[in-house]
Amino acid sequence: MATYQLQINGESRTIDAEPDVPLLWVLRDEMGLTGTKFGCGMGLCRSCTVLIDGASSFSCMLPISSAAGKAITTIEGLAEDGELTPVQQAWVELDVPQCGYCQTGQIMTATHLLSDHPQPSDAQIDAYMSPVVCRCGTYPRVKAAIKRASELFYEA
Repeated sequence: MATYQLQINGESRTIDAEPDVPLLWVLRDEMGLTGTKFGCGMGLCRSCTVLIDGASSFSCMLPISSAAGKAITTIEGLAEDGELTPVQQAWVELDVPQCGYCQTGQIMTATHLLSDHPQPSDAQIDAYMSPVVCRCGTYPRVKAAIKRASELFYEA
């Protein structure tokens, strides 16, 4: 057991855990941040995606020891003062989710995509988003929402 200092959604948190416990379980079980979902446990479905220093990362595969000292953003930390981000606004506007289980991974990955490519091409959208598994098949709405989020970003 070790003590780790984590920076989660802009707040400093201290947690005692085994070094190899996945960040996902710390977020969900210890911090009560249940927006990050468990899907496959192997980093394949990407439902567990969070941002680590701004880049998408699979929290089911990331040991807490590797997350310490880095800026961790979960879905709960995206909106600021109740103000949705352009990605979240576009998701609502275009009614993207069906069952919604993959949406945390979709939104977090799209946020990373737009930080790297504010006006992404279809190929860039596909490269970032196609690994995020959606059993409902809302991929066309995801792509449309990313394009809309890009527009909203530039309208702001």
